[in-house]
Amino acid sequence: MNVQTFCLEPSSPSITRPDFVQDPHKSLVILFGASSFLESPDRIQEVCQTFSGIPVIGCSTSGEVFGSEIKDHSLVGGILQFDWTTVHSTTVPITDPSQSFSVGQHIANNLLRPDLRGILVLSDGLQVNGSELIRGLNAVLPESVVITGGLAGDGDRFKQTWVIKDSTPVGGMVTAVGLYGDRLHLGHGSKGGWDYLGPERRVTRSDSNVLYELDGKPALELYKDYLGERASGLPATALLFPLALKQDGPGENYLIRTILAVDETKQSMTFAGNIPQHSLVQLMRGNFDRLITGASEAAILTKSEDLKNALVIAITCVGRRLALGERAEEEIEATLDVFPQGTQQIGFYSYGELSPHANGRCELHNQTMTLTTISER
Repeated sequence: MNVQTFCLEPSSPSITRPDFVQDPHKSLVILFGASSFLESPDRIQEVCQTFSGIPVIGCSTSGEVFGSEIKDHSLVGGILQFDWTTVHSTTVPITDPSQSFSVGQHIANNLLRPDLRGILVLSDGLQVNGSELIRGLNAVLPESVVITGGLAGDGDRFKQTWVIKDSTPVGGMVTAVGLYGDRLHLGHGSKGGWDYLGPERRVTRSDSNVLYELDGKPALELYKDYLGERASGLPATALLFPLALKQDGPGENYLIRTILAVDETKQSMTFAGNIPQHSLVQLMRGNFDRLITGASEAAILTKSEDLKNALVIAITCVGRRLALGERAEEEIEATLDVFPQGTQQIGFYSYGELSPHANGRCELHNQTMTLTTISER
């Protein structure tokens, strides 16, 4: 397997097609770029033209990851030429979060074959319920198929996101690539590093990914009490205070949920994934050192002993970038420090991350560092 990564700044020359790209059925190009490419798609179309005949998938970001650096207004990419693994991509429209489950099923049915080993999913970040999208995928796919990916970002603006369809960035789409063959290895790991804030509260009224009441009180009102003067910056400021959704059973197992929108009239908050009624939740806040340690722990989960010549895809939440501020690149550096010297890494800051915890089924995460390694054995 051959891997090459690149970063195209506004003034960069065009990328050329590497000589190692020989078989389009065993090739894949992955792109991550600013949301502004939706209005100015020329650079993306140019790259897609360079790799005509090869699956190209990608999405918008809240910042691009290239090696140990965070970029803005750039286009970062990874070029993969597999030796044994074959590739097939699909794109399905989504115009409302209520379609998320059926879209997940549709994607899974489009990609399902006996030799399917893994799927990388990139979704519109605003028109989707990530929990239901994953539930639809899991309803069709066997547990042996590894699913990872993320929800496209748009900084702290929450206005527009895109994925690539037919060589062009477009909104309202979910794209995925299936990877086939028993020589493929997909590593994965996801960790947070947030601290709890305040007491546990019971969800007393919710509908799918919309939260109305906590402990019988309007959820938005309660949230604003914690935010104080930062409440005027909602929903962006909520990225600094995500919600821990406690899981059934003993221990500290939880999912993190982040806000995508607020409704002042209904005093409700819309999250990237489901907030089940009667579940326990707790507010969280960032701790610099624990967030960076969490990124390192995600890499340790992902690394395997025979990992070599791999592409690392780092998908981390925009809330972590805002919380870490000038120290944000430290979490990107922390992941690379775990992998063998020379490992290539690309990625993006997202509105949600898709990965199993350690084993088992894929789930939607928010505010985590989620890593995927793609390699062949």
